[in-house]
Amino acid sequence: MDIKIIILSLYALMIIYVGIRGLRATRTFNDFFLGGGNVGPWMSAFSYGTAYFSAVLFIGFAGNIGWNFGFSGLWIAFFNAFIGVLLVWWVIGWRVKQAAADYQVSTMPEFLQKRYGSDTLKLLSSIVIFVFMIPYSAAVFMGLSYLFTSNFDIQYWHALVAMGFFTAIYMVMGGYKSMALIDMIFGMIMVVSVIILFFSTTYEGGGMGKITADLQNINPALTKAIGPPGWWPLLSLVLLTSLAPFAMPQLMQKFFAIKDKKTVKKGMVASTIFAIIIGGVAYFIGSTSRIFLSPETNPGAFGADGGPLFDIIMPELLVSVVPASLNVIILLLILSASMSTLAALVLVSSSTMVKDFYGGFINKNVSDKKLTLLMRVMSTAFIILSILLAYSEIDHIVAILGISWGALGSFFLGPFIWGLLNKKVNRMGAIASGVLGLATCLVLYATGFPSPQAGTIGMLVSLALNPLVSLLIKEKI
Repeated sequence: MDIKIIILSLYALMIIYVGIRGLRATRTFNDFFLGGGNVGPWMSAFSYGTAYFSAVLFIGFAGNIGWNFGFSGLWIAFFNAFIGVLLVWWVIGWRVKQAAADYQVSTMPEFLQKRYGSDTLKLLSSIVIFVFMIPYSAAVFMGLSYLFTSNFDIQYWHALVAMGFFTAIYMVMGGYKSMALIDMIFGMIMVVSVIILFFSTTYEGGGMGKITADLQNINPALTKAIGPPGWWPLLSLVLLTSLAPFAMPQLMQKFFAIKDKKTVKKGMVASTIFAIIIGGVAYFIGSTSRIFLSPETNPGAFGADGGPLFDIIMPELLVSVVPASLNVIILLLILSASMSTLAALVLVSSSTMVKDFYGGFINKNVSDKKLTLLMRVMSTAFIILSILLAYSEIDHIVAILGISWGALGSFFLGPFIWGLLNKKVNRMGAIASGVLGLATCLVLYATGFPSPQAGTIGMLVSLALNPLVSLLIKEKI
């Protein structure tokens, strides 16, 4: 039997085992959503890192940015690690946990409601999370499925359904307890896999010196500090992927669930190292795509006009540079990165519809037992909706992720960060920054701005408006 089938079968059995174990340990909504709020540093660090980096990074972003930007795409990895991870943990990690305890909340919409005294803000944030996390989840499913079609020669929709099924098994059964445990396993697999991937790529390319020389021969700008598209496209990608984590609901949930302040300190170091390794290798590998791929040798990665199909580049590249005997390692890398991110998205999206929307506005006296059951039902529904959107292949992965992250960041960044760090901002400032930040992002995208640039501008508008409007419109909270 093919070694890939054997290892993937063992991988599937592990997921089922973790799901069953999590099911036995999950009795309440708090258990399902936050693991009892008692998650240690290693699980927290890997859970944050694996939720941050997914198939979207390895398949969509690494291929698209590596091909277009060359080595300058590594700036994204650098700022992701030191702003999107280190600074997030350092500045707001413990503050989020403290706020959760002070306000007796477990979700971002609940925090915004309690902090600003606004049911409207809670309702709007619940809708925004559910609506814009579906395309994000779809983008992850797309990246994962492209890799499986390249490796197993199976139909795209078969891969989609299989990935959705296994995500549902451990997520719907065990909730956060399953997710935190399996994320630590996934994180270790990812670290080992990217190290193998790095050395395989440099070996196939003849070493760093030859790779650099080859890129210079193709286009000297590919090895410069700022790649061919220029500083603004690069800066928008840096800001989008580094600032948005300060208010991404699926990442903030990790801080709601941490155990204590020591957990934050240890988790901060571990997750930053993880981000440097994972992000750095992914963008480096993507930058070598022009060396290894061409329409003549890899026709499947290029369109009829000879232009690259950005979502197909990395699956083709990984098959080209990694020895056949190690291909299964790369499959496990993308699987681990993707399923952990999917689990985080499913958990946060379903919780916002069940606890914040249903429990907050429709049935305020809902029992804990029913909340937990509804979480499982809504998790399944979210996975199905994501698969249907991924099946339609509405756009390439970077565009989908850009508008999802941009919209979420544009709505939440102003209300959440200022609400956490500054006692003077008020309800009007929070609503204005969230609504106008999101509107800016969506209007710019609708009028033709690339999604990373529309998202970046929307986030900056959101950040600026909360203190400004709060200053102009005085209001007691």
